[in-house]
Amino acid sequence: MCTSALCLVCVSLLFGTSLSCYQCFVDVQDSLRLCWGHVLKEHNVRNVDACFRMLDRIFNNHARVIEAGRVGKGYDKQLKELLDAEIQPMVQEFDEKLNNDTVYEERLQTAADNFIAAASKLPRVSGCFGPCGFQSAGEAFNCITCQYDSCEFPLDCPVKEIKAMENSRSRMWCRVPFDLPEDIEVIWRFAEEVKTQQVDQFKEVTAGVDRLYSIPSTSSLHQGTYQCEIYSGQRSIVRLYYYLTVTPQVVAGHTELQEIFDLSLLPGERLLPAPGGPPDSLLLLPSPLLLAACLTALLLLLFLSLGALYWSSNPEQTCHAEQADGDGDSVS
Repeated sequence: MCTSALCLVCVSLLFGTSLSCYQCFVDVQDSLRLCWGHVLKEHNVRNVDACFRMLDRIFNNHARVIEAGRVGKGYDKQLKELLDAEIQPMVQEFDEKLNNDTVYEERLQTAADNFIAAASKLPRVSGCFGPCGFQSAGEAFNCITCQYDSCEFPLDCPVKEIKAMENSRSRMWCRVPFDLPEDIEVIWRFAEEVKTQQVDQFKEVTAGVDRLYSIPSTSSLHQGTYQCEIYSGQRSIVRLYYYLTVTPQVVAGHTELQEIFDLSLLPGERLLPAPGGPPDSLLLLPSPLLLAACLTALLLLLFLSLGALYWSSNPEQTCHAEQADGDGDSVS
């Protein structure tokens, strides 16, 4: 009866506060055997409760111990082996033997330091890659909860918008920035015309292992949201979304011709300013000096043309002038 009550008190002391790697891997019975002969040197009395409080201080509330225990998935077994290598020899040595609290303090602190040094050399987590997806490789062991913490990202990724020309080829890849298991299944679904992430609006189009979805010749019927969901076993890992906008070929051709026409008419290949556009988009006008020079050149050309026309229209005056020149030469 007394032993059962003592066990109950010890368990409440161990788990009354936050857990740590010690509680995750060391059995309560081993802790009782370890603390059986704990003696308070100041009062020379055996006190098991004080031993458990010491364990709590050195292991459970030790930030370095908790951080050393944040190993990658699958390495929790190595943590147990490392801690057992430090604690179990003390259990065998201290079982039903009296030892002062100073001895416990020194030996337990050394055990904690050795555990920190060895556990810190184990592989750390590979990290979590946002913004979405269940990433088992990024899970880290948590000594406070004695289990692995997930990356805590949502399953659904944000919708990505893609555009395609009518009658062109469109491709969508179901890619993620983290490692995937080997036994995956990929399901592609389609919600026609709408941009959505509502699962009930999608219809399945393909299922298999292919993470590429290709449309050989895109048409208006292909416009809408595509969902790619990756499974491993019965667990969904991630859902990606692509919203495809299809531009009709006639509209695209008309737009291109209009741009070419505008560029060919306007000076300096400058387009007309858009409403509310910046000042540098205004149509460039020639300077006043250039206008004056052009006008002067045009007037001079006009006068020369009129003079040439006048002389060519009076051949008699030209002949009389040539005859007078000839008579003058004869008299002389």
